[in-house]
Amino acid sequence: MRVGVIDYGVGNLGSVVRAVEKLSVSPVLVNRAADLHASDCLILPGVGNFADCMSLLNQHDWADTLREEVVGFGRPLLGLCVGMQLLASRGDEGAIGAADGGLPGLGLIPGRVSHLRDQGCELRVPHVGWNAIASTSVADPLLSGIPDGTDFYFVHSYGFVADDQTDVLATTDYGIPVTAAVRRGHVWGTQFHPEKSSKAGAQLLRNFIVGHGC
Repeated sequence: MRVGVIDYGVGNLGSVVRAVEKLSVSPVLVNRAADLHASDCLILPGVGNFADCMSLLNQHDWADTLREEVVGFGRPLLGLCVGMQLLASRGDEGAIGAADGGLPGLGLIPGRVSHLRDQGCELRVPHVGWNAIASTSVADPLLSGIPDGTDFYFVHSYGFVADDQTDVLATTDYGIPVTAAVRRGHVWGTQFHPEKSSKAGAQLLRNFIVGHGC
């Protein structure tokens, strides 16, 4: 089993690698798009700004090669935090001067990433801290062994609004329902950081790597 952690120039890789290693799996840092094909499954981290992360992915053929691996070869993919947001069709963060449609994302799960305020949230933004998640009516192996009400660690100001609500696996209550996890086919994403979410986060990563993903 070869788990690839995509190193396209953002931070937070160390905590993701360590979290995977604790599962008795040796992850591989993939720092060239051409090497994506050598992995059995892929983890896409992300921190910071949607526009900046997409700019990095659009360099050195990352975005097109990643789409080819996922769509063409059926490579399982898990996006974390901004990595989940990058799965969307479009994102508003950093889209100054862009057309009303925002900036293009990877387009692997149809939807738009917008500011929590624009979604009706009146609580403090960014949303930082531990929040309980609740699964939707869509049961999924990614959340196996993780009961409703389990806390995960969130840090974000923008949220994923899926075009098709059946793609939403779980939400969290932050004054409004906020998308916490998504899935379409063999592409998953979590708005929270499983690598920073103790035993529950480890269970989720194990579900992806050992269970359904790889």
